[in-house]
Amino acid sequence: MRTPIIIIKKLPAAGMAIFPFILLKSERFKNDMEMINHEKIHLRQQLELLVFPFYIFYFFNYLINLFRYQNHDRAYRNIIFEKEAYDHETDLNYLKNGHWYGWIGKI
Repeated sequence: MRTPIIIIKKLPAAGMAIFPFILLKSERFKNDMEMINHEKIHLRQQLELLVFPFYIFYFFNYLINLFRYQNHDRAYRNIIFEKEAYDHETDLNYLKNGHWYGWIGKI
């Protein structure tokens, strides 16, 4: 199944996954397979948590990290869902190999 990609020039990040879409800041990112894979990993995570709870866990994990690290970038990079996506974005077969709930190991 192809994932719908939407270009939003004013997006605050280069890419974002909002089930079932991948949002990109620029058309040029459509050819960045690592970025697309990163966002597809987030879509899988959203499915694993039945979509809505993913956003709650993501937000609370960010807030806890922000309190812990006192730094936005470190807080963001240490969100368990981001850790899984960054760790595996270069493995374009990661999702095909059936690695479900990989973020649990990042807690």
